[in-house]
Amino acid sequence: MKTGQKIFNWYQKNKRDLPWRKNTNPYHVWVSEVMLQQTTVQAVIPYYKKFIKKFPDLKSLAKSPLEEVLPYWAGLGYYSRVKNLHKSAQMFFKEKRIPKTADQLKKYPGFGPYTSKAVSSIAFGEFVSVVDGNVIRVLCRHENLKILWWKNTKKLEQIAQSWSKNLPIGDMNQALMELGATICTPKSPSCNQCPISKTCQANKLNKIHTLPLKRPRKNKEIWIWKPQVMFKNNKVLLTQKHSCPFLKNSWLFPGSIHKKKTPPQKYALKHSITHHDIFICLSEKQSSKVPSKWYAVNEIQKVNPSSLLQKVLKRINQ
Repeated sequence: MKTGQKIFNWYQKNKRDLPWRKNTNPYHVWVSEVMLQQTTVQAVIPYYKKFIKKFPDLKSLAKSPLEEVLPYWAGLGYYSRVKNLHKSAQMFFKEKRIPKTADQLKKYPGFGPYTSKAVSSIAFGEFVSVVDGNVIRVLCRHENLKILWWKNTKKLEQIAQSWSKNLPIGDMNQALMELGATICTPKSPSCNQCPISKTCQANKLNKIHTLPLKRPRKNKEIWIWKPQVMFKNNKVLLTQKHSCPFLKNSWLFPGSIHKKKTPPQKYALKHSITHHDIFICLSEKQSSKVPSKWYAVNEIQKVNPSSLLQKVLKRINQ
């Protein structure tokens, strides 16, 4: 039996019962794929259920203001994802369709190589292979590939497509991801339960734990942020016109931001977003020259659900 068929058969028997697998509704597939970026399956499940209950279809999301959508993403992080989701939903609704091919989808906000191929293959059956971290691990181990996969995934896509020939591409893409997520895990793979362990080259050569090659980590960046927190009638001043490299285009407190080589000796709070280490020094200034807007303190999560603002406010009120 061919490798792809073995994986497909295994998936049909062992796939997890996940809410977004109930159907291949393009909207549901898309929302789930966006949520699953940088987030574990178990963490996504309750958020997905809550989000779909509130915004069950493309129209309901497109017609809702962003301020109404953001609270349903609060806690998931990487808020540019939901902003792009909302932008694309409005564009799709206006055009009265969700494009069916990866090449078409790539033209819309939030659709990179992975998301566009995942949606087009799972929802529409386009014969394109997706390559996420789980798939990379399965392929590199099975083929004993010592490649710089973060620079080019073309070879991996070709292997995945060869395995998927004459099989439902949407199911095969999910099967490979499932195999990597549940069996071919990073640290403790269950090789004795793997449907393709007998042909796995890394398993034969005892090189499982050396593959795939590790992607070099981005160096941490140190930023000193001096937010000016101003109150008026139980409202707080926020601006979108800031130079913060983190939470771009989000509403934040006005203030200065500077990149440094070393952390400051004194600071009020520390917060990390991806590779940014943010040291927060509360500013004593009480004026702002950038375009700003007053928001009720108890409603700022509607415009920025990040915990960063809440941490600053909590520190001030101590």
